[in-house]
Amino acid sequence: METAFLIEKVILVSVIFSISLGVAAYSTLAERKIAAFLQGRVGPHRAGWNGMLQPLADGGKMFFKEEIIPSESNPFLFIMGPSLALLTACIGSAVIPWGQPIKIGDSLVELQVTDINVGILYIFGVVSLGVYGIMIGGWSSNNKFSLMGSIRAASQNISYEIAMGLSLIALLMMSGTLSLKEIAEQQHGFWDGSYFSWNVFKQPLGFLLFLVCAFAECNRTPFDLPESENELVAGYHTEYSGFKLGAFLFAEYINMFVSSAVMATLFFGGYNYPFMDVVNEAVGPVFGPLIGFGVLMLKIVFFIFFFMWIRWTIPRFRYDQLMNLGWKVLIPLAITNIVLTGLAINIFDYIN
Repeated sequence: METAFLIEKVILVSVIFSISLGVAAYSTLAERKIAAFLQGRVGPHRAGWNGMLQPLADGGKMFFKEEIIPSESNPFLFIMGPSLALLTACIGSAVIPWGQPIKIGDSLVELQVTDINVGILYIFGVVSLGVYGIMIGGWSSNNKFSLMGSIRAASQNISYEIAMGLSLIALLMMSGTLSLKEIAEQQHGFWDGSYFSWNVFKQPLGFLLFLVCAFAECNRTPFDLPESENELVAGYHTEYSGFKLGAFLFAEYINMFVSSAVMATLFFGGYNYPFMDVVNEAVGPVFGPLIGFGVLMLKIVFFIFFFMWIRWTIPRFRYDQLMNLGWKVLIPLAITNIVLTGLAINIFDYIN
């Protein structure tokens, strides 16, 4: 029994890891295509049909490029930086419920690597570790532009992690759990009695705050100060090339994928969708959860598109604007949302 459980988890981890890398690879192509569309260009179209093999070409180029380690750098930490960034990006997906359990014979196959009762705290722990890869990479390069980029990344992540955590407290007050699986189950379907079951309808301000903080945590425009090329050459990865540079870039896109999955799970029902029970009854216990997984992936794709749309629409903040937004706007709004949610819960309980 333990062997079967271990094999099941190894297969699930391999599938999720492969999907994460595949989404990250083709997100680079999607970003270039979206940018080209918004700017009236064609975008990549030479490698494969309509550029579909462009990510493989880019990956091959980075893999076979000469690996350069600056003579004045710390070689061990220089390699450890991108490795840590990529590792922390990949392990964030372990607690995300990707669908309902699949029933095969008498056994249930969970579409979640692990269901811990502090799943949200695990996500925050992984997010906090991710900045260490950037810090180590920037400091070990022995380049003043890289160091400045890593310092910016650290201060930005710390500032916006506070607002992100506070934005979720109101949601946790309503759900009463830190488990992502239980939060997803509470949003079953779309309409529950006399109200919408998805948390975005119950916590619209909390979702907006979390979304803005997710942009900052992923270092996406307009929060890409750690790698602003017009000020810092290329920021924390100025001295990187080849596969190590590719690891940093892949980590950013995997973080974007995981952030989209977390937002979809916490606020948009995860794998739940309207008339889910009717569809599951019609298609059976195997295809039903797979349809739910497909619905979750569609929600993730929408958020990834939104990340890219914003990048090519809004200009980058100044650093003082970024800090003012985090400390003077988002944190007070999050605290206000907590107070209003507490009042609403008490009034609702009193009325009932």
